[in-house]
Amino acid sequence: MDMLPKDLSYFNLRLIELLNASFPEKVWNTKFIEQRSQWAANAYEAAFHAGNSIVQCNAIANYILFEGLHFSKFDTVFKIVINEFDTIMADEELRPFALKMLAICESVFQRYKVSQEFVDSTDYNLLYTELTGTIAIWIEENGLQ
Repeated sequence: MDMLPKDLSYFNLRLIELLNASFPEKVWNTKFIEQRSQWAANAYEAAFHAGNSIVQCNAIANYILFEGLHFSKFDTVFKIVINEFDTIMADEELRPFALKMLAICESVFQRYKVSQEFVDSTDYNLLYTELTGTIAIWIEENGLQ
């Protein structure tokens, strides 16, 4: 039995969930969320009406919904904060501190061409090292405020 196409709110919630977790700098961009969710819902419906399986419809919609959202600057900074600085702050301070450091580290990210495959490249190791140094210097100059 065929399932009815998913509605817009489903795609909205999935996108917001990803943005909250990995792209907090985009979570307030309601135009982006609404537009991307609408495109995904439309693609799902078109694929469904074209006779694609539910799995194929989901794959098509997900491709559109999450396009360009494979490498997260925040996840990278958060990973560094957890791996390198977790001993100097309480667990509940790690995410808020990483959010603060995201803006501080933006100039470092500007020097790298990030893509879906970036995490597996040698440049990622250089970025990791440079971000770690940037955060360490910031902490040295400003403390953990």
